[in-house]
Amino acid sequence: MIDLHTHCLFSDGELVPAEHLRRVEVLGYLAVAITDHADVSNLDFIVPRLVEAARRLNPHSATRLIPGIELTHVPPALFAELTARARELGAQIVVGHGETVVEPVIPGSNRAAIEAGVDILAHPGQISRKDAELAAQKGVFLELSGRKGHSLTNGHVAALARIVGTRLVVNADAHGPADFLTGERAEQVGRGAGLSVEEYVQVRNNMEELIRRSPAL
Repeated sequence: MIDLHTHCLFSDGELVPAEHLRRVEVLGYLAVAITDHADVSNLDFIVPRLVEAARRLNPHSATRLIPGIELTHVPPALFAELTARARELGAQIVVGHGETVVEPVIPGSNRAAIEAGVDILAHPGQISRKDAELAAQKGVFLELSGRKGHSLTNGHVAALARIVGTRLVVNADAHGPADFLTGERAEQVGRGAGLSVEEYVQVRNNMEELIRRSPAL
């Protein structure tokens, strides 16, 4: 099991990184990314601390902790700058907070995040075909979400991805222990969005590819 979109108490999650990592280690995870919510005010606070947590904790865990960030409700004009800055600070997974049906995300955020070259566009429930095509061209992965509310539009995201060839991932968007997905539950999220067994196997391959891109600390 791999999850590349979770939150600890550096934003609105419940756990310190050590307990967060231990909880998913017990569940048998291969890797987990902590991708706390950030904007211009706290990006340089969160990323270095997650980098240090990964450096110190990974030698003691069977599960690999990947330092990341979720750029959240940022003005579209700032996405490129903040994505580049996050990578400079050491974020190995950059997630863009997509336009959902349950939050007032600024219109144009999906496209701005894709153009900025984030790794994953999270719960992009209101994504257009044109933006899904751009994501496919730029190698940005679209997320099927296990989180209440965000999951309502998984079927739309999966259907568009199939049409235009955008690659998908499945993440929990976990904020605490009750949110972590098992491998079986993650497959249910993907299959519930309309993916075939073969398509869900590709989702797992996509997530493995993403962690291979990230150098070990």
